[in-house]
Amino acid sequence: MAFWIASSPHNHIQNKTSALMRLVIYATLPGIFAQWYFFGWGNLVHISLAIISALVAEFFILSLREKKIPEQIFDGSAILTAILLGISLPALAPWWISILGAAFAIIIVKQLYGGLGHNPFNPAMAGYVMLLISFPVQMTSWQPPLQLLAIDLTFFDTLSVIFTSFTTDGYSMEQIKTHIDGYTMATPLDTVKTNLTLGLTIAESMDSTVIGENFGIGWEWINAGFLAGGLFLIFKKAIDWVTPFSFLFSLFVFSFIAFTFSPDSNASTMFHWFNGACMLGAFFILTDPVSGATSTKGRMIFGALAALLVFLIRKYGGYPEAMAFAVLLCNMSAPLIDQYTRPRTYGHKKEQNAEDNTNA
Repeated sequence: MAFWIASSPHNHIQNKTSALMRLVIYATLPGIFAQWYFFGWGNLVHISLAIISALVAEFFILSLREKKIPEQIFDGSAILTAILLGISLPALAPWWISILGAAFAIIIVKQLYGGLGHNPFNPAMAGYVMLLISFPVQMTSWQPPLQLLAIDLTFFDTLSVIFTSFTTDGYSMEQIKTHIDGYTMATPLDTVKTNLTLGLTIAESMDSTVIGENFGIGWEWINAGFLAGGLFLIFKKAIDWVTPFSFLFSLFVFSFIAFTFSPDSNASTMFHWFNGACMLGAFFILTDPVSGATSTKGRMIFGALAALLVFLIRKYGGYPEAMAFAVLLCNMSAPLIDQYTRPRTYGHKKEQNAEDNTNA
């Protein structure tokens, strides 16, 4: 049985699932490469652990459901879910984080609802949110860029931290997060959010070492990598351009308005665009054909709603990053959005009151 990603009769792109999944996986490579270059081997280790865990979980559930295992387990959907989850995790999170997250994403979020094409939520983001809520300490221990570390972090050090919580020389995660000047570093989004609560302005926050000359050391290039991959997918017509355009344009509007009225307490649009999971979410998460809106108008609303939620959560929420929460909330809203934006069937006319027509 071949799987097709299509929503007849409105979507005429009918690639086999495996070919489409491979294309999306290839498109993630520029962002993954930037992640490795600036933050080391950690995310590659977690991606590998997540892929193995996802395939094992998929095999186990398909066996219980007596499905055709070879076709479904290698259609690429489980591997892509694992990659997106591994990308999103802190580089030095414990090994069991990626295993538990991938198993939850496949078993609970995907297969429990019937498998590919039936899941109402994006599996990778649901797995991420589960981990974030259940293990907030491990999920918020972000590693600073390699160039800011006081301790050299080799491949074997990375493996040692992930599996034992210490480097080969005995340094802990807290020591790794400490800058050479003796203060603990966080992500650019977290740094700005914390500084605002301390009474500092955005301009003062931009002087932070972790932000660098532009919008965030490493993070700006990671987002640029996913932007390049996303444009490649649009060029290959693997995804529709409407959702990412609506999301990025709406986020630009919301952040620009806020920055215009209060530049001391609101970051610029480019800061929002090139930090956190913005470009990953815009091109690789929100464009999920299963859990997103289906019509063109619906995708515009879907992307705009996600942008509004990302901006509000980043500004007022308890977490500095908001993409995963925004995606799940939009997934919940997708059926309602589709109900009011579904195109009329060709040749169908709006119902009219016959009596009014007669009296007209």
